[in-house]
Amino acid sequence: MNYQPLRSLVPMLALAAASVPLMAQTATEAPVLRVQGAAEVRVVPDLAVVRLGVANEAQTAQEAQQAVNSASDAILDAVRRVGIDEQNVQTVRLVLSPLYSSRRPGDTQEPRIVGYRASNTVSVRVDDLNLVAAVIDAALAAGANQLEGVSFGLQDDQAVRQQALRRAVDEARGKADAMAAALGVELAGIISVTEEPGFVREPMMEMSRVMAVQSAPQTTVSPGEVAVSASVSIEYRLSEQ
Repeated sequence: MNYQPLRSLVPMLALAAASVPLMAQTATEAPVLRVQGAAEVRVVPDLAVVRLGVANEAQTAQEAQQAVNSASDAILDAVRRVGIDEQNVQTVRLVLSPLYSSRRPGDTQEPRIVGYRASNTVSVRVDDLNLVAAVIDAALAAGANQLEGVSFGLQDDQAVRQQALRRAVDEARGKADAMAAALGVELAGIISVTEEPGFVREPMMEMSRVMAVQSAPQTTVSPGEVAVSASVSIEYRLSEQ
Protein backbone atom coordinates (compact mmCIF):
# COMPACT_ATOMS: atom_id res chain seq x y z
CA MET A 1 0.00 0.00 0.00
CA ASN A 2 1.33 3.49 -0.96
CA TYR A 3 0.90 6.24 1.74
CA GLN A 4 2.67 8.99 -0.24
CA PRO A 5 -0.54 11.00 -1.00
CA LEU A 6 -1.40 11.15 2.74
CA ARG A 7 2.00 12.55 3.62
CA SER A 8 1.66 15.25 0.95
CA LEU A 9 -1.45 16.59 2.67
CA VAL A 10 0.41 17.52 5.87
CA PRO A 11 2.04 20.73 4.51
CA MET A 12 -1.26 21.78 2.95
CA LEU A 13 -3.14 21.37 6.25
CA ALA A 14 -0.44 23.33 8.08
CA LEU A 15 -0.68 26.16 5.56
CA ALA A 16 -4.46 26.27 5.85
CA ALA A 17 -4.25 26.40 9.64
CA ALA A 18 -1.71 29.23 9.51
CA SER A 19 -3.96 31.29 7.26
CA VAL A 20 -6.91 31.30 9.67
CA PRO A 21 -5.51 33.96 12.08
CA LEU A 22 -4.69 36.20 9.10
CA MET A 23 -8.27 36.09 7.85
CA ALA A 24 -9.58 36.83 11.32
CA GLN A 25 -7.19 39.77 11.66
CA THR A 26 -8.32 41.20 8.32
CA ALA A 27 -11.95 40.96 9.34
CA THR A 28 -11.33 42.95 12.54
CA GLU A 29 -9.34 45.81 11.04
CA ALA A 30 -10.57 49.28 12.02
CA PRO A 31 -12.89 50.90 9.47
CA VAL A 32 -11.55 53.77 7.39
CA LEU A 33 -13.24 57.03 6.41
CA ARG A 34 -12.00 58.83 3.28
CA VAL A 35 -12.94 62.47 2.72
CA GLN A 36 -11.93 65.22 0.33
CA GLY A 37 -11.71 68.95 0.84
CA ALA A 38 -11.36 71.76 -1.67
CA ALA A 39 -10.97 75.52 -1.37
CA GLU A 40 -10.39 78.54 -3.55
CA VAL A 41 -8.80 81.86 -2.61
CA ARG A 42 -9.27 84.91 -4.83
CA VAL A 43 -6.78 87.78 -4.80
CA VAL A 44 -5.97 90.80 -6.93
CA PRO A 45 -3.16 89.99 -9.42
CA ASP A 46 0.14 91.83 -9.42
CA LEU A 47 1.46 90.57 -12.78
CA ALA A 48 0.30 90.87 -16.38
CA VAL A 49 1.53 89.32 -19.62
CA VAL A 50 0.65 91.13 -22.85
CA ARG A 51 0.88 89.24 -26.16
CA LEU A 52 1.16 91.43 -29.22
CA GLY A 53 3.03 91.67 -32.48
CA VAL A 54 3.12 92.73 -36.09
CA ALA A 55 2.30 91.08 -39.41
CA ASN A 56 3.06 92.21 -42.96
CA GLU A 57 2.49 90.95 -46.49
CA ALA A 58 4.78 91.59 -49.47
CA GLN A 59 5.61 90.14 -52.87
CA THR A 60 8.88 88.60 -51.70
CA ALA A 61 9.79 86.81 -48.49
CA GLN A 62 12.67 89.20 -47.88
CA GLU A 63 10.46 92.28 -48.17
CA ALA A 64 7.85 90.84 -45.83
CA GLN A 65 10.42 89.84 -43.22
CA GLN A 66 12.31 93.15 -43.42
CA ALA A 67 9.10 95.10 -42.85
CA VAL A 68 8.27 92.97 -39.81
CA ASN A 69 11.81 93.31 -38.44
CA SER A 70 11.71 97.10 -38.69
CA ALA A 71 8.30 97.29 -37.04
CA SER A 72 9.36 94.86 -34.30
CA ASP A 73 12.40 96.97 -33.45
CA ALA A 74 10.21 100.06 -33.17
CA ILE A 75 7.72 98.21 -30.97
CA LEU A 76 10.43 96.96 -28.61
CA ASP A 77 11.91 100.45 -28.32
CA ALA A 78 8.50 101.89 -27.51
CA VAL A 79 7.84 99.25 -24.85
CA ARG A 80 11.21 99.89 -23.22
CA ARG A 81 10.52 103.62 -23.10
CA VAL A 82 7.36 102.91 -21.10
CA GLY A 83 9.54 101.32 -18.42
CA ILE A 84 9.68 97.62 -19.31
CA ASP A 85 13.04 95.90 -18.87
CA GLU A 86 14.45 94.16 -21.93
CA GLN A 87 14.54 90.77 -20.17
CA ASN A 88 10.76 90.97 -19.71
CA VAL A 89 10.15 90.91 -23.48
CA GLN A 90 10.28 87.54 -25.23
CA THR A 91 9.61 86.42 -28.79
CA VAL A 92 7.02 83.63 -28.70
CA ARG A 93 6.24 83.17 -32.39
CA LEU A 94 8.07 84.08 -35.60
CA VAL A 95 6.38 82.98 -38.83
CA LEU A 96 7.09 83.41 -42.55
CA SER A 97 4.71 81.68 -44.96
CA PRO A 98 3.78 81.92 -48.66
CA LEU A 99 0.48 83.30 -49.93
CA TYR A 100 -1.24 81.37 -52.72
CA SER A 101 -3.60 82.50 -55.44
CA SER A 102 -7.25 81.55 -55.09
CA ARG A 103 -8.52 78.68 -57.22
CA ARG A 104 -11.65 79.52 -59.17
CA PRO A 105 -14.34 76.95 -60.05
CA GLY A 106 -13.22 74.94 -63.06
CA ASP A 107 -9.61 76.13 -62.79
CA THR A 108 -7.24 73.23 -63.48
CA GLN A 109 -4.05 75.07 -62.65
CA GLU A 110 -2.36 74.57 -59.31
CA PRO A 111 -2.39 77.57 -56.94
CA ARG A 112 0.72 79.69 -57.35
CA ILE A 113 2.63 81.79 -54.84
CA VAL A 114 1.58 85.43 -55.09
CA GLY A 115 3.37 86.79 -52.04
CA TYR A 116 4.56 86.15 -48.51
CA ARG A 117 3.31 86.91 -45.03
CA ALA A 118 5.65 87.45 -42.10
CA SER A 119 4.69 87.93 -38.46
CA ASN A 120 6.40 88.33 -35.12
CA THR A 121 4.60 87.89 -31.79
CA VAL A 122 6.11 88.82 -28.44
CA SER A 123 5.03 88.50 -24.82
CA VAL A 124 5.65 91.42 -22.49
CA ARG A 125 5.75 90.80 -18.75
CA VAL A 126 4.44 93.80 -16.83
CA ASP A 127 5.09 93.81 -13.07
CA ASP A 128 3.30 97.13 -12.55
CA LEU A 129 -0.35 96.80 -13.58
CA ASN A 130 -0.59 100.57 -13.95
CA LEU A 131 1.64 100.24 -17.02
CA VAL A 132 -0.40 97.62 -18.90
CA ALA A 133 -2.51 100.10 -20.87
CA ALA A 134 0.56 102.24 -21.58
CA VAL A 135 2.45 99.22 -22.95
CA ILE A 136 -0.41 98.33 -25.29
CA ASP A 137 -0.89 101.89 -26.53
CA ALA A 138 2.84 102.44 -27.05
CA ALA A 139 3.20 99.19 -29.01
CA LEU A 140 0.20 99.96 -31.22
CA ALA A 141 1.46 103.47 -31.90
CA ALA A 142 4.86 102.03 -32.87
CA GLY A 143 3.37 99.73 -35.51
CA ALA A 144 1.91 96.67 -33.78
CA ASN A 145 -1.17 95.38 -35.61
CA GLN A 146 -1.68 92.13 -33.71
CA LEU A 147 -3.01 92.12 -30.14
CA GLU A 148 -3.76 88.61 -28.86
CA GLY A 149 -4.65 89.33 -25.25
CA VAL A 150 -3.61 90.06 -21.70
CA SER A 151 -3.35 87.45 -18.93
CA PHE A 152 -3.01 88.23 -15.22
CA GLY A 153 -1.27 86.29 -12.47
CA LEU A 154 0.81 86.48 -9.33
CA GLN A 155 4.54 87.06 -9.06
CA ASP A 156 4.63 84.78 -6.00
CA ASP A 157 1.59 82.60 -5.30
CA GLN A 158 3.10 80.49 -2.50
CA ALA A 159 1.38 82.29 0.39
CA VAL A 160 -2.00 82.18 -1.36
CA ARG A 161 -1.58 78.48 -2.17
CA GLN A 162 -0.88 77.71 1.49
CA GLN A 163 -3.97 79.65 2.52
CA ALA A 164 -6.10 77.66 0.07
CA LEU A 165 -4.51 74.43 1.31
CA ARG A 166 -5.37 75.20 4.94
CA ARG A 167 -8.97 75.91 3.98
CA ALA A 168 -9.16 72.65 2.03
CA VAL A 169 -7.89 70.70 5.06
CA ASP A 170 -10.44 72.45 7.30
CA GLU A 171 -13.23 71.50 4.91
CA ALA A 172 -12.10 67.87 4.82
CA ARG A 173 -11.93 67.72 8.62
CA GLY A 174 -15.40 69.26 8.89
CA LYS A 175 -16.80 66.61 6.56
CA ALA A 176 -15.11 63.85 8.55
CA ASP A 177 -16.47 65.17 11.88
CA ALA A 178 -20.00 65.40 10.51
CA MET A 179 -19.94 61.92 8.99
CA ALA A 180 -18.41 60.34 12.09
CA ALA A 181 -21.05 61.94 14.32
CA ALA A 182 -23.84 60.72 12.05
CA LEU A 183 -22.41 57.19 12.11
CA GLY A 184 -21.94 57.17 15.87
CA VAL A 185 -18.18 56.64 15.68
CA GLU A 186 -15.08 58.69 16.48
CA LEU A 187 -12.06 59.74 14.45
CA ALA A 188 -9.20 57.71 15.94
CA GLY A 189 -6.36 59.14 13.86
CA ILE A 190 -5.13 60.02 10.40
CA ILE A 191 -3.91 57.23 8.15
CA SER A 192 -2.83 59.32 5.16
CA VAL A 193 -3.08 62.80 3.68
CA THR A 194 -2.75 63.45 -0.06
CA GLU A 195 -2.58 66.84 -1.74
CA GLU A 196 -4.39 66.78 -5.06
CA PRO A 197 -3.20 68.95 -7.97
CA GLY A 198 -4.33 72.56 -7.56
CA PHE A 199 -4.33 75.34 -10.10
CA VAL A 200 -4.26 79.09 -10.56
CA ARG A 201 -7.12 80.38 -12.69
CA GLU A 202 -5.88 83.54 -14.34
CA PRO A 203 -8.31 86.02 -15.91
CA MET A 204 -7.66 86.40 -19.63
CA MET A 205 -8.54 89.54 -21.56
CA GLU A 206 -9.01 88.44 -25.16
CA MET A 207 -8.26 91.00 -27.85
CA SER A 208 -9.22 90.86 -31.50
CA ARG A 209 -6.81 91.79 -34.27
CA VAL A 210 -6.11 95.51 -34.43
CA MET A 211 -5.29 97.01 -37.81
CA ALA A 212 -5.92 100.79 -37.68
CA VAL A 213 -4.78 102.09 -34.33
CA GLN A 214 -3.07 105.44 -34.73
CA SER A 215 -6.13 107.39 -33.57
CA ALA A 216 -7.42 104.80 -31.11
CA PRO A 217 -8.30 106.06 -27.60
CA GLN A 218 -6.34 104.91 -24.58
CA THR A 219 -6.77 101.23 -23.82
CA THR A 220 -8.74 100.33 -20.68
CA VAL A 221 -7.57 97.25 -18.75
CA SER A 222 -9.38 95.64 -15.79
CA PRO A 223 -7.29 92.95 -14.04
CA GLY A 224 -10.09 91.45 -11.93
CA GLU A 225 -9.02 88.66 -9.56
CA VAL A 226 -6.88 85.53 -9.69
CA ALA A 227 -8.32 82.32 -8.22
CA VAL A 228 -5.92 79.88 -6.50
CA SER A 229 -7.37 76.48 -5.62
CA ALA A 230 -6.25 73.55 -3.47
CA SER A 231 -7.62 70.06 -2.86
CA VAL A 232 -6.74 67.34 -0.34
CA SER A 233 -7.78 63.76 0.37
CA ILE A 234 -7.58 62.47 3.96
CA GLU A 235 -8.05 58.96 5.36
CA TYR A 236 -9.15 58.64 8.99
CA ARG A 237 -9.17 55.56 11.18
CA LEU A 238 -12.50 55.12 12.99
CA SER A 239 -13.30 53.75 16.43
CA GLU A 240 -16.53 53.17 18.33
CA GLN A 241 -17.64 55.82 20.80
